Amino acid sequence: MSLEEIARTTRVAQRYLESLETDTYDGLPAPVFIRGFIRAYCQALGEPPHEALACYDAREGHEQRPVRPPPLSRAGAPEPHRRGAILVSFVLLVVLGMALFTVALVIQPRERGARSPGESPAPPPASPSSDLATSRPRAAQPPPTVPGPVAVTAPSAAPRGGGSAPPAGSAPSSAAASPAPPVLAAPAVVPGLETLAGSVSSPYRLTARVSDRTWIRVRTAGGANSEETVSAGEVREWVSERPFVVTIGNAGGVALELNGRALPPLGAKGTVVRRLVLPPQPR
Repeated sequence: MSLEEIARTTRVAQRYLESLETDTYDGLPAPVFIRGFIRAYCQALGEPPHEALACYDAREGHEQRPVRPPPLSRAGAPEPHRRGAILVSFVLLVVLGMALFTVALVIQPRERGARSPGESPAPPPASPSSDLATSRPRAAQPPPTVPGPVAVTAPSAAPRGGGSAPPAGSAPSSAAASPAPPVLAAPAVVPGLETLAGSVSSPYRLTARVSDRTWIRVRTAGGANSEETVSAGEVREWVSERPFVVTIGNAGGVALELNGRALPPLGAKGTVVRRLVLPPQPR
């Protein structure tokens, strides 16, 4: 092989190879680089570099260092320790997993036993602080039945402080609950609502703007009921594919809007309006 070919193979400058061939070491770099050149030279020729490196060390007067790797027994001596460390780590992981599983089994029965056998979880209370409550229709439920004419009743003397009377049919809160207010002779339909029949289309959006504390119940499509006591200054909104059925405990404290159109007043302050259909159905 020519020096040019060896220089291309080893990526060592040709002048360095020529200096090695002629035993001229003045123009060569430090000995550590010369040893690297000799090793690359021998590898390019397919010869073991140990003998050439030993000759170079003897010529330079350096102490010959062992060029062969240490025996495999020495290199493999730490292997048992490594396997032992891996085995100990695996055992610790298994013990930790079993401990966590045991703790989980102990905690779960305690949580189940904290409840009495006959106790059932109480439903979450409705949040009256939200400014907007929207009820979505459920297509799988049958359409609600349309009630009869609206019955407007006068309030009793008890809720004079701005409260609202609960609708008829609701269970009294105690044995000393006030009797239901008497039904007064009033128009069966709120005047002015007949013009909405056929003028608004589904889906219907009902908005209630409360100016005085009142109780409101709204039934939407599918028979879903939404009822709560709303404070003054709050706004509620419902959406339904079918007409609403509304019951209000203080008609004078609520202003209703249907699809953005303001509805006429439902009655005086304290008047109870039961089962008002919005929009009214044509006869």
